[in-house]
Amino acid sequence: MKLKKALVQVYTGCGKGKTTAAFGLALRARGAGLSVAVFQFAKAKRYSEHEPLGRLGIYVKQCGRGCFIKKSPSKKDISLAEAGLAEARKIIFSKKYDLVILDEINISLKLGLLKTREVISLIEKKPAGVELVLTGRYCPKSLFRHADLVTDMRCLKHPYSRGIEARKGIEY
Repeated sequence: MKLKKALVQVYTGCGKGKTTAAFGLALRARGAGLSVAVFQFAKAKRYSEHEPLGRLGIYVKQCGRGCFIKKSPSKKDISLAEAGLAEARKIIFSKKYDLVILDEINISLKLGLLKTREVISLIEKKPAGVELVLTGRYCPKSLFRHADLVTDMRCLKHPYSRGIEARKGIEY
């Protein structure tokens, strides 16, 4: 099955659920026979979803060092993000994948790992049959007009504020 009209979706905001929403969409797309690729920017840690995604035939590529970037990104951080975007671009234009998720790309833009104009150019030139999803906090407003759907996840209450740490299988 191929998409007749593929769109651009953005999941942003400070609330929980951006990556979870994108992976739920990946599961739905795969269940409908679509091919899916996921690029995780600024991440290199193994997460609970990787193994089942692989079993479903969903391609997952991490484009980070696996540590939280607290200050200015290193040259290695920038290089990994740029290489990830270059591979994502190749996959998008190969038209072999119906859905491509750029997880945490918005964080990569905020940190200066990637340039917003490069992502906008990618959106503007993407093939008509490839659905593109961008996730992460701090999505630049300049990307909003290039998206067909923008969801801003807000945090109204979170267990972290009560001292409950991230739980395997739920938050990661």
